[in-house]
Amino acid sequence: MHVVVNAAASVDGKLSTRRREQVKISGADDFARVDRVRADSDAVLVGVGTVLADDPHLTLDDETYRDERRADGRDPNPARVVADSRARTPTDARIVDDAATTYVLVSESAPEDRVAALERVGATVVVAGETRVSFPEAFAELERRGVERTMVEGGGEVIFSLFEDGLVDELSLYVGSVVVGGRDAPTLADGEGFVADFPTLDLRGVERVDDGVLLTYDVD
Repeated sequence: MHVVVNAAASVDGKLSTRRREQVKISGADDFARVDRVRADSDAVLVGVGTVLADDPHLTLDDETYRDERRADGRDPNPARVVADSRARTPTDARIVDDAATTYVLVSESAPEDRVAALERVGATVVVAGETRVSFPEAFAELERRGVERTMVEGGGEVIFSLFEDGLVDELSLYVGSVVVGGRDAPTLADGEGFVADFPTLDLRGVERVDDGVLLTYDVD
C-alpha cells in the first residue's frame, strides 16, 4: 500500500491548540489541494481522536472529482478509515453515514457491544492487534479489500505510529503563518518519540500556497 501523510501545522509545528480545538492554519488554495489528494486516494485515514474532536465527514467537496471517480468505475468518495483500538467512534458520527464505505480498525480488546453497534450502523470493522491497532496487519487487510493508496490526515499519534512502523511513503506538510504554542498542543508526530533511528525524508518540493509554504517529501 502507498501511504501519503497530509497535514497542516503552525510554524511551531502544532496541529491544533492544547484544547484540541481546530485552528484555521491553511486557506482556500490548500483546501482545494487537499480535496485533490483525497480524490486520488482509495481511502482517507484518521484516528478516533480526530473523530471525537472534529466529527469530520472526509468526503470530497468538489463534485467534479466525484464525477471523475464515477467515470473511472470507482465509488464517488474514497473509503473512510478510523484507527480506533477501543471502538469509541460514535454511532452517529458523520464518518459512519452512507456517503462512503467506512472501515473502523479496532484491536482484539475492543468491547464486543461497541463493535456490534458500529456494525449495525454500517461500518466495516477490521480487527488487527491485541490491545491497540496493528497498522501492518490492518493495512494488509485493507489491501485485500482493494485499498492501494491511503491518505492519512491525522492526528499526531496515528502519524507517529505509521512512521514508527515504517509505513509512510510520502509527507505533504502545509506550514501556515501562525504560532499556536503550548507544550501540550498536538504536533505532527506525537507518541513516545524517537531517540534513535529517526525517519529521514527527501525534500521533493517547496511551494508557496495561500500565506504559507507547502513542503513535500519522499520518505526513505
